Amino acid sequence: MSPTKHAVVPAGPRPAGQVTFLGAGPGDPGLLTLRAVEVLSAADVLVADPLTAAAVRLHCPAGVELHDAQPGVEGLALDGGPADAAAAITLLLPAVRAGRQVVRTVDGDPGLDSRAAEEMLACAQAGIPFQVVPGVAQSVGVPAYAGVPLRAGAGADVRFVDASHCAPDAYDWSNLGGCDATLVVRTRLGSLPLSATALVASGRKPDTPVSVTLEGTTTRQRTYTATLATLAAELKAARVLPSPVSAPVNPASSVIAVVGEQVSSRPTLSWFETKPLFGWNVLVPRTKDQAGALSEQLRSYGAVPSEVPTIAVEPPRTPQQMERAIKGLVTGRYEWIAFTSVNAVKAVREKFEEYGLDARAFAGIKVAAVGETTSQALVDFGVKPDLVPTGEQSAAGLLEDWPLYDPVFDPIDRVLLPRADIATETLVAGLVELGWEVDDVTAYRTVRASPPPAETREAIKGGGFDAVIFTSSSTVRNLVGIAGKPHNVTVIACIGPATAKTAEEHGLRVDVLAPAPSVAALAEALADFGAARRDAATQAGEQVYRPSERRPGSRRKAR
Repeated sequence: MSPTKHAVVPAGPRPAGQVTFLGAGPGDPGLLTLRAVEVLSAADVLVADPLTAAAVRLHCPAGVELHDAQPGVEGLALDGGPADAAAAITLLLPAVRAGRQVVRTVDGDPGLDSRAAEEMLACAQAGIPFQVVPGVAQSVGVPAYAGVPLRAGAGADVRFVDASHCAPDAYDWSNLGGCDATLVVRTRLGSLPLSATALVASGRKPDTPVSVTLEGTTTRQRTYTATLATLAAELKAARVLPSPVSAPVNPASSVIAVVGEQVSSRPTLSWFETKPLFGWNVLVPRTKDQAGALSEQLRSYGAVPSEVPTIAVEPPRTPQQMERAIKGLVTGRYEWIAFTSVNAVKAVREKFEEYGLDARAFAGIKVAAVGETTSQALVDFGVKPDLVPTGEQSAAGLLEDWPLYDPVFDPIDRVLLPRADIATETLVAGLVELGWEVDDVTAYRTVRASPPPAETREAIKGGGFDAVIFTSSSTVRNLVGIAGKPHNVTVIACIGPATAKTAEEHGLRVDVLAPAPSVAALAEALADFGAARRDAATQAGEQVYRPSERRPGSRRKAR
């Protein structure tokens, strides 16, 4: 018998390789466009400009091949010249011919970048297919974040100048000195004094307002205002340019300057740098799962949250208790189940999934929850809590609203309480006093997390963080245990009196106490504290708003 012949099914066509020149925006990761995120998610090779490299990498697949597009990187040293561009594209040619998607991200917008233009030309000459995804240009995005509108009135004129690749005295300002247009200048910090002098010499009025923005659209943004005549002196006084008493910011740093009467609107329209916690480094001693909403709220106030887990959650040492509890839920052993944490919800949900159960297993059982996040975790599971404390979101608050056991109306007198191995007995004792039987079950164990990296520990002890948010007494104890005590310049914010007491017992000064026991109220209270501190500093004529700027040896910064 002859062997059976199998038909050969051809593989589907592989997408043709190409290079995408993608505008990554001026620095804020939130300014990436939807199209940019879509393209990055399919990238095989990423060649990224340095300013936005970290932001774009977050949207790339795990196995993406990474290259830096900056001078000094062998083979991809893109200095802006045609020869350099052609050499870099030639190196990427094999990847394109192999059908790979090469994404070349450009800080700002590729249409306003001379290097990107040269690389596009090199692609065209080499026969490499390419496409362009525009981005928010630095010359537009940075003034918007600085609170400087570029146009006012129908006849207003705006001119964009890129002098960032010129020597300080090489750019010809003669055609711009005599005009009334608002000038948006991308240049090097060290070139600004000579540029201002050249504009005045060419006819621009010495009292013309100027704004200079460093690291625009990021939480490190700083904007300085002056006039063409006073610009050099103001920047030296702010210790941005060299002076006899200070070390400067790198004079080669690229900045965005706006020259014109529109700069006068900045005191009224500045919205970004005036956020209550702008630039504050806030330590959040919680896991990423727990800290998501809190960190997002802190970012809305201008802060930079750093999440450091202080506890790790592990299964109970013996699973029999939880197995019996889940069986009891299904067979009708309980009248109530009470959840006091997100971790308890997660532990029960994981057991349900292990046994092939879902939220329908809660039918006929009353569900209680402490706290907004715990309630939301139940809703996400498909369970709406029947009881949430109307007052304090704690075990004591739950007991205040918990009904007495009534043998007439309550056919079952038993409550299931899945919780941590280190939980207090307050809730159990209170339920027993109300006439209920309680199955107090260890659903998970909490153990101290591993210490954070050395640089984080040094920042905690050395005053590198502006604030620490404590959401429980255990976070205080564990943070001090794994990383040391926060520096005395660091603002300490606590969710409630018990947490504050623990902080004080560890030698910490509590600056902020939440008016209500919720993480949202705690973040808002910290923002109010930051706003009050900023207002007080402004009224006192000070230029330091962040607590970490006051630590010994730190350099005071200007607005």
